Amino acid sequence: MQLNTRLFGEIEIEDEKIIFFEKGIIGFPHCQRFTLIYDEGEDGRKKNISWLQSIEEPGFALPVMDPLIVKEDYAPNVDQEILNNLGMLTEENTYVLVTVTVPADIKKLSVNLKAPIVINVENRRADQIIVEDSFPVKYPIYEILQVKKEKAGE
Repeated sequence: MQLNTRLFGEIEIEDEKIIFFEKGIIGFPHCQRFTLIYDEGEDGRKKNISWLQSIEEPGFALPVMDPLIVKEDYAPNVDQEILNNLGMLTEENTYVLVTVTVPADIKKLSVNLKAPIVINVENRRADQIIVEDSFPVKYPIYEILQVKKEKAGE
């Protein structure tokens, strides 16, 4: 499938790369089909931030990232009943992402730990859920990423 996106221009998306959100995502219930686009650095390695690109709305892409990059102990409690529509989830087939907020002042970069996106990579079904734990909606990550970048440069 060809998709003409706002951020990435025209891209080819294979059917097996489409992720289905039965209820859409928070604020965009009509957007049910997405694909993940990974940004690569000059060295060919994936960058920390990826993009959840909407198929229905080619102008809409959410920056997302693995929460463990910035919060190594992130393990929200989720009622299995909430995730039943994703199929049988195991440690091997579950991929969790959080949305990234990129404000004008980059030093206020944050992730939403309160509403993670859970993906079953086997059947490509996903859901964005609200966790009951006391995780913040705006968890600051700029300084964490700077420290990691400095350590990687050593």
